[in-house]
Amino acid sequence: MPKLILPGGNGFLGRVLTEHFVPQGWDVVVLSRGDSATNGARLVRWDGAALGDWTQEFEGADAVVNLAGRSVNCRYNAANKQEIYDSRLKSTKVIGQAIAQCQKAPPVWINSSSATIYRHAEDRAMDEASGEIGSGFSVDVCRKWEAELNAANTPRTRKIALRTAMVFGPQPGGVMDAFATITRRGLGGALGKGNEFVSWIHADDFARSVQWIIEHDELSGAINCAAPNPIPNREFMRVLREVCRVPFGLPAARWMLEIGAFFMKTETELMLKSRRVVPGKLLESGFAFHFADWRAACENIVHANHLRR
Repeated sequence: MPKLILPGGNGFLGRVLTEHFVPQGWDVVVLSRGDSATNGARLVRWDGAALGDWTQEFEGADAVVNLAGRSVNCRYNAANKQEIYDSRLKSTKVIGQAIAQCQKAPPVWINSSSATIYRHAEDRAMDEASGEIGSGFSVDVCRKWEAELNAANTPRTRKIALRTAMVFGPQPGGVMDAFATITRRGLGGALGKGNEFVSWIHADDFARSVQWIIEHDELSGAINCAAPNPIPNREFMRVLREVCRVPFGLPAARWMLEIGAFFMKTETELMLKSRRVVPGKLLESGFAFHFADWRAACENIVHANHLRR
């Protein structure tokens, strides 16, 4: 039975991966501070900062996919910023230590990063080879996160920094819930200028791409995990309205979003940064997306949500 370790795997992405790997016969181990695992995964407690008994699970494991990190959906005050840094950097460092002390180390370690590492881009797409790294707090988090991964002394383990775009799926608790809710309330118009690009990936393709990376030894380093066709948010929201059968959507200017973000305790960057990210390495390696276009992905998710109710 192949074994997959998911540090921080009790959230949305962890559920997506568990639903994908458990039916294939994988032993999925979720490392969590919480008390329950989901969908057939085993729960092992950890604190995300210090070595402990949980490290025994790494011995002979087939893959590690680190999903640990405090949500960036918050106000960027000093306390929250520090928690965002600590939750990512400390967990990555201690995972590296756990792998380093294994007699039989996992052959592959996929560590979360984010597609937001690239600059605000409306002019051209950003792949791993030609993408330009941006600036600001969220980019600095990604840079330090990837640097911690690269610094880990794990010569027997292939390392990947997974620069993931927003993951949309029918599973509860994901970003699709938020987008569908505001759309059905008539607020699903263009955000800001409407020209800002949205990078996204269907949850099915996210899980399949993770398995593809695990199985393809030639892949390493930074890998963009995003559908190959990012689109401007004006078009993105229009398709969502049409699929949800909502006839109109009120647009939201930047000043409106600033006010809304303040009361929602989040940041407008999460809505207005133009992420035009494409998966160069995945495509070059032969990975075939089930959902390369947003309309097909959106229709699949909305239909699946309907069936779940």
